[in-house]
Amino acid sequence: MGCAPSIHISESRGVYPGGKEAEDVPGPAAPPLAPGGPSLPPGQKTAASTRAPGSSLAESEPRGGSGSKVAVADVQFGPMRFHPDQLQVLLVFTKEDNQCNGFCRACEKAGFMCTVTKEAQTALACFLDKHHDIIIIDHRNSRHLDAEALCRVDREESCVMSLIAAGFTRRYIENPSPMACYNELLQLEFGEVRSQLKLRACNSMFAALEKSQEAIEITSEDHIIQYANPAFETTMGYQSGELIGKEIAEVPINEKKADLLDTINSCKEWQGIYSVRKKNGDNVQQNVKIIPVIGQGGKIRHYVSIIRVCNGNNKAEKIAESVQTDSYTVSSQRRHSSMARIHSMTIEAPITKVINIINAAQESSPMPVTEALDRVLEILRTTELYSPQFGAKDDDPHANDLVGGLVSDGLRRLSGNEYVLSTKNLQQVPSSIIVPVSLHDVPSQITRAMEKEEHWDFNIFELEAATHKRPLIYLGLKVFARFGVCEFLKCPEVTLRSWLQMIEANYHASNPYHNSTHSADVLHATAYFLCKERIKQTLDPLDEVAALIAATIHDVDHPGRTNSFLCNAGSELAILYNDMAVLEHHHAALAFQLTTSDDKCNIFKNMERNDYQTLRQGIIDMVLATEMTKHFEHVNKFVNIINKPLVALEEDGETDKDQEAINTMLRTPENRTLIKRMLIKCADVSNPCRPLEQCIEWAARISEEYFSQTDEEKQRDLPVVMPVFDRNTCSIPKSQISFIDYFITDMFDAWDAFVDLPELMHHLDNNFKYWKGLDDMKLRSLRPPPE
Repeated sequence: MGCAPSIHISESRGVYPGGKEAEDVPGPAAPPLAPGGPSLPPGQKTAASTRAPGSSLAESEPRGGSGSKVAVADVQFGPMRFHPDQLQVLLVFTKEDNQCNGFCRACEKAGFMCTVTKEAQTALACFLDKHHDIIIIDHRNSRHLDAEALCRVDREESCVMSLIAAGFTRRYIENPSPMACYNELLQLEFGEVRSQLKLRACNSMFAALEKSQEAIEITSEDHIIQYANPAFETTMGYQSGELIGKEIAEVPINEKKADLLDTINSCKEWQGIYSVRKKNGDNVQQNVKIIPVIGQGGKIRHYVSIIRVCNGNNKAEKIAESVQTDSYTVSSQRRHSSMARIHSMTIEAPITKVINIINAAQESSPMPVTEALDRVLEILRTTELYSPQFGAKDDDPHANDLVGGLVSDGLRRLSGNEYVLSTKNLQQVPSSIIVPVSLHDVPSQITRAMEKEEHWDFNIFELEAATHKRPLIYLGLKVFARFGVCEFLKCPEVTLRSWLQMIEANYHASNPYHNSTHSADVLHATAYFLCKERIKQTLDPLDEVAALIAATIHDVDHPGRTNSFLCNAGSELAILYNDMAVLEHHHAALAFQLTTSDDKCNIFKNMERNDYQTLRQGIIDMVLATEMTKHFEHVNKFVNIINKPLVALEEDGETDKDQEAINTMLRTPENRTLIKRMLIKCADVSNPCRPLEQCIEWAARISEEYFSQTDEEKQRDLPVVMPVFDRNTCSIPKSQISFIDYFITDMFDAWDAFVDLPELMHHLDNNFKYWKGLDDMKLRSLRPPPE
């Protein structure tokens, strides 16, 4: 009996795999067929034994152990234990002689179910019905029962091909002794039959692997992929079956490859980081633990790895698990690192959940949809989800320069140059400056200049003139008193007055635009927005105080140069803040440094620690929101997270329940943060929404500051950040039109939809028409020529 799908039978010779023959030894008899295929021993006085699952038919004759159930021992397969059914034996004999009876009694002794059939067709039907574990065919008289022909019939049935493929494994020399038959059956049970049971148990393991959400890979000792489950194929971007036989280049990161080879070649675990190339060419890094598995010949034959995809990202963690392939057992010792335990926690970000949903949808989607979703995933995995990508606009150099100069992250830099802020030594309040003791001591001309402070058409330039370019302290005292800031901070008015003096002293009066007048203007706009009904219903008193303080300090110690300039010049601040939001970080940090360094100015010193930390966090967040590189991100988040859901809720109805849902949605901490960011952003660049004369004055000031920067860039041979702002060639109307088109219109449309600002939108329309009229006349100046 041979273990091979190709079986050769000779009248006088034994049966061997692949047709190999051997001389017959006197007396050889029936070869019982082991699991996986029939066993057909030829020759004089022989019987053939085959193995397959099955049960008897009506035409067959149950014998032996069929009358009672016998306890069957469990089969242990590594960590897996299962309970097999009672073994079934099919005897195919033309007549019941001593040999047949010997096997029947042996089956009864072993506790096997025994069925006897006498004809080939009956035997075949019986086998196809019950799939017996062992089949013994009498081949001593081939004229009455042709064992070879019977097996050929079996081969033509596709349902038993997997069993026939195992071939013949044993031959049995005729011996009717029940003990001899019993010993033969036991050898079959604990040899071929038990091996076949374990092999079939592997089907359950592969079913688990195939359905597992964890990516699993088995490679050979040459790192050729032998198995990859669907999750692994999806992770690497391959279709089903594409990976088998391929070699994925895995390169250890931060560790020598020789160290890896030395470790695993000595049958020890290795843990580190791999860089793997996906099908689309992307390189991804994976945390991996490798355990070599000993196989044939006592050599390392396999590496089994499990990849746990981390939150839908390209990075994954590989945790290898040992598998004893020779005995088909899987180690039950599973080791999980701290990272693996994190996977069981519910800490996924919302964007990760979206990516996971799309990944799941791809598995059952047609190819065009899968490819489209791949492109969607590439977009979602970027960190700049809300920032648009601008194409070059050759027809609008002003827009290009504004976008490049204000939204760029300042990475165009030269080495060796250094730009030192003129305020490296912090400004102290000059003793010659007379400041009011309180609001009651304010001179009458300043009081008159602040009369319309609560209205949008308040003229900050009149207050600037009346205060000799120190409008911040006066306007700050009045606005902070109106909002009860001192009461909230538990600080006396004299401390607030000293603080405002100090902050204003650290604004550069020499700057055409970024001076304390700009700070006072932003403070006024902030206070105006805080008084709008929607804002009052949404923000807390702490939010209001944070907004007013942030507006006051948001540009303190501004050098009159952009972030890009500082980065290109290699300034100390750019180096300190790693070229990221350089000025905004500096404004916030310096303001808190100045405030907390002197008790006379420390407006926070009487606050509870937790309240102070919350207030500080809110102030810093708002100041950083004024950085223009995040402009479009903040606006798009506000539109998609605040405006659109709000419109949907308001369209549902006007019931109290609907209003309660709106208030609940707006008052979450995350949404209040978005609203505060939008508030200070709009206040910071509200110049185009001011009355026309104020709008023109602000345009003149910002243009002069940009002209001065361009002059210095050319003088110092630095990259010119905004070339159109050359004082000899610049068209101010064009620059204002581009600024309104690219930065102002969409943002104020969104803010107006939320707050309701008809007066501001009216000014914005009129101012845009004014600049457009000048541009249509080919004028580059702030005003048309006198008539």
